[in-house]
Amino acid sequence: MFQVTEKAIEMIKNFLQDKDEAHSIRVMMVEGGCAGPSLGMALDESKEDDEVFKENGITFMVNRDLFELAKPISLDYITTNMGSGFKLTSGLDEGSSCGGSCCCS
Repeated sequence: MFQVTEKAIEMIKNFLQDKDEAHSIRVMMVEGGCAGPSLGMALDESKEDDEVFKENGITFMVNRDLFELAKPISLDYITTNMGSGFKLTSGLDEGSSCGGSCCCS
């Protein structure tokens, strides 16, 4: 399952409106230091081994192997006292713990 909130769609559309050409959003694994890997986003082109999702006119892509490992994936746009930004949550988050991690407090 891949879910995107209305607020996230609105903020992505705002970001993309200044771009000259249509872009797709790739959800990908990024290295996270001692906290471990996490999901991130970037503009990219679709590849043969991607799962492709279209949400309200925006195309999202996730490598099939990563999607199977990380599903369900959800994307939101949040505002907190620390600022605002996109928040990706996934099945990868469920398995994380502080055992042996240098970043836990």
